[in-house]
Amino acid sequence: MMHGTNNASLMVIMWNVLESYGIDPEPLFREMSMDPELMKQSGGRYRLTKINNLWRKASEVIGDPCFGLKIAEMWHPSNLGALGYAMLTSKTLRTALERMDRYHRVITDEQPIKFDETEAGLTVSLVFSHDIPERDDAVLALIMSICRLNYITDLKPVSVTFTHPMPSCSARFFEYFLAPVIFEASANSLTLPIAAVDKNLPGSHPQLAELNDQVMIEYLAKLDQDNITHKIKAVIIDQLPCGNVREESVARALYMSSRTLQRHLQREDTSYTTLLNEIRQDLAEQYLTEQDISLTEIAFLLGFSESSAFTRAFRRWMGVSPSEYRKAA
Repeated sequence: MMHGTNNASLMVIMWNVLESYGIDPEPLFREMSMDPELMKQSGGRYRLTKINNLWRKASEVIGDPCFGLKIAEMWHPSNLGALGYAMLTSKTLRTALERMDRYHRVITDEQPIKFDETEAGLTVSLVFSHDIPERDDAVLALIMSICRLNYITDLKPVSVTFTHPMPSCSARFFEYFLAPVIFEASANSLTLPIAAVDKNLPGSHPQLAELNDQVMIEYLAKLDQDNITHKIKAVIIDQLPCGNVREESVARALYMSSRTLQRHLQREDTSYTTLLNEIRQDLAEQYLTEQDISLTEIAFLLGFSESSAFTRAFRRWMGVSPSEYRKAA
C-alpha cells in the first residue's frame, strides 16, 4: 500500500525506545522526512513507506535484534488513541481483539491481523506486507501486553511463532511470552487459550468502550472524506508509465471534469501538481533502493520523457542526483 498511512502518535513509542538505547531520535525522524511535531497533533499520520524506512534504520543503529520486544515495555493506551482505551474496557479479550481488527484504520491503513480458531485456541496472525522482523516482534509483543493488562492475572499464550530465524537473544522471547516460541515458522502468530479469550474481564466497562467506539467511528468518517485524494493518487500511479500524466486524463478516468477534480483537491488544500510530485518522489525513493532497476527504467516508470528530466526533478526534491541517492541508500 504505497500511500497508506499510520497514526503518528504510535511512533512516540519508537521515539522512547530509541532514547532508551541512548540514541537521539530526532535526526532519524528528520532523515526519513517525518516531522516529530506530527506526533503531537490530533489525527496526525505518517506514510507507511516512511515508517517502514524508519524501522529499518532503527534496526541498523540500535543493533539489538530483540529491540522490538521493548515496545511492549514502553507503550501507553494513549499511543493507540480511542482504540487503546476501547480495548482496555472491552468485555473479553476476544471483543478487544475484534475491536483491533474492526477499527484498525484508526492506527494503520494496513490490515494488521487475522483470526483462526482451532482446538488449540484463538490464533492471531499478522498479515503485514513488509520484511522487518523487529516490527513483527513489536506488534505481537504489544498485543500480548494489551491482553495481559486486560486480563489482570497471569496470561500465558499456548504458543508464539515468528517467520524470522532465531536471534542470538532468543532467551528474551521465552522470558517475555512465557510460552513455546517457534522461529522460522510459516506465520507470525500468537495463540491464546479459548478459556482466557472468552473470560469476562475485571476492567470491563461497556459504556466507556462504546463511547470510544463512537470516537473512532467519527474519526474514520472524517478520514474517509480523504478517499477522493487516494483515488486520484491511484489513477496517477496507474497512468505514470504511459508518459506525462495530465490532469484531464486523470479526471476522465474518475468520470469527472477537470474543474470538479480541482475543487476536490482545493478542499484538501493541495493541487494536482503537488500530488504528482509527491507520488513521483515517493516512488523514486522506493525504486532507487532496488538495484536491479536502471535509472532509465525509473525515469520511464515515473512518466518522464527522458532521464535528464528525472535527474533534474529528483535533485530539486532531494538535493542530490538519483545516482548519489542510490549509493547512499
